Amino acid sequence: MTARYDAIVIGGGVAGATASILLAGAGWSVAVVEKRAFPRRKVCGECVAAPNLPLLDALGVGAEFAALAGPPLERVALYAGEDEVHATLPRLRGARSPWGRALGRERLDTLLLERAVALGAAVWQPWTVVDVVRRDGAHACSLATNRAGESAAIAAPVLIDAHGSWEPVPTADTRARTPSRASDLLAFKASFARANLEPGLLPVLAFDGGYGGMVIGDGGALTIACCIRRDRLRATRAAARGAPAGLAIEALLERSCRGVRRALEGAERIGAWLSAGPIRPGRRALWTERGGFAVGNAAGEAHPILGEGISMAMQGAFLLCARLEERRAELLAGAPQDDVARRYARDWRRAFGTRIRWAALLAALAMRPGARALLPALRGCPMLLTGAAVVGGKVRRARIGAAGERASGARERADERDTHAKVAAGNAAALRWRGNS
Repeated sequence: MTARYDAIVIGGGVAGATASILLAGAGWSVAVVEKRAFPRRKVCGECVAAPNLPLLDALGVGAEFAALAGPPLERVALYAGEDEVHATLPRLRGARSPWGRALGRERLDTLLLERAVALGAAVWQPWTVVDVVRRDGAHACSLATNRAGESAAIAAPVLIDAHGSWEPVPTADTRARTPSRASDLLAFKASFARANLEPGLLPVLAFDGGYGGMVIGDGGALTIACCIRRDRLRATRAAARGAPAGLAIEALLERSCRGVRRALEGAERIGAWLSAGPIRPGRRALWTERGGFAVGNAAGEAHPILGEGISMAMQGAFLLCARLEERRAELLAGAPQDDVARRYARDWRRAFGTRIRWAALLAALAMRPGARALLPALRGCPMLLTGAAVVGGKVRRARIGAAGERASGARERADERDTHAKVAAGNAAALRWRGNS
């Protein structure tokens, strides 16, 4: 038997959970399909820029985020070799919280997905979409778990692809992978306790063949996230005589940046290094007839040197849901979606086009062996770092739109709004963790 909804969201991360909250808060029946059990760690820089904090309020998780996140990020630095340059980060003028903060994805994603459930979304977790077919004005999805023989079927007029960029959704017109190349960028992340980094400082790391960043997040833990070219990683591992990739990366960062050595002196790594990739910066197909609408990294991504992945995921979901809500009656009746797709694509380009191009330029400069040649100019005018953050979207206000206003109103009416404990209690009863039933 096929379970029917108004919208199916593939992926329960930031983009998928944001879209689910907005639609469920506006009265849509929503199914979220997420293949991993939460909470789970994820490769990410974990920075949430200041323009997104009002969006978290509109989604109903702003207070919880504020209670959990790391200190406000007020300063930026560039670490390259033995040198470093510091500057102030731009503040969002007129905002109650003028600077961004960092929160681990195991906490942020869980917070958002629980909020979607509190608003009525059905969560299929851990389930995987194994096939998608578009027929009779609806998307039919076949689901499976890791238990042999267990399957399910769901259908909806609207399909939102928020699965990320590593694995394509299995449709005939899937967003295909490209062959591996020496220039591919692979992403890594690790967290450390008792690290020596000034709270509120956001260092950018530049080294031959890669770039990265460090930040203090929730619980005072330091997160290091970086990207490295595939050929540079091979050479690094060979020099480390076959050491695991994460440990080879850690040693490379300490050799390449004095600031990293200082931060990790006496620190203790929390868990293993995580890896993902290759990343594919740039725009992808925002809509296909069978694959539906794309948000988050499935839609496109900027080089992580800007730390704008979470921003683009959240803001892109707001843009899409505003367009879906405008044509809700027609879409739910099975009407063609190409006009909505064109409007969404226009909004997306306007919001993120400059960010993607600027991040590509900064990444290219940071990875070059001669990146340190830029340091004298930056020392003479450190506000160039501040300007780079401005161009990168750190103080560009995000548009909430009608869908966000509806979600905000639903938050105010929800019984669980007073405390996070009430939210968690309501979620425990409402969550449909299909894999555990």
